[in-house]
Parts: sequence; C-alpha cells; structure tokens
Amino acid sequence: MTVWMLATVALVPPFAIAVLSACHGSVAARLVAVQLATAVATLILALMTFAFDQSGFIDLAFALALLTLPGTLLMTLFLERWL
Repeated sequence: MTVWMLATVALVPPFAIAVLSACHGSVAARLVAVQLATAVATLILALMTFAFDQSGFIDLAFALALLTLPGTLLMTLFLERWL
C-alpha cells in the first residue's frame, strides 16, 4: 500500500462523519456539513489520482471544487426563499 492510498483511506472516516452530520441537525449545521463533505471529497479524489495513477480523477476533483460554491449559494438561496 502506498502513502497516497493510506492518506486516502485516512480521509474516509472524516468524510463519513461529515455525511452523517449533513443528515441531522439544524439547516445551518447541515449546510456547513455539506461544505465540509465536498471539501474532503475533493481531497479524496485528488489523492486517488496519485494512488491509482489515473489522471482522470483530478478532473473530477477540479469539477467538484469549481461547482461546490455555486451549488451551495443556490441551496442557500432556495432555503432562504422557500423554507
């Protein structure tokens, strides 16, 4: 097992905790948990690029990083306007 794979495996529990906390709590806490989960998922995808020596994973990481902020802003606009 390489160092990259160990780092990827080490980030799975924080990702699971962020996903579980995104399912429970207040609206603001869930929104913060979704942001944390996407940040950790971006790191996992970037580490998987080096662990598996597949350059396609880095494209997914970049796309997730670029779409996280607009998606969160749209979600907060929806929550503010309709809930």
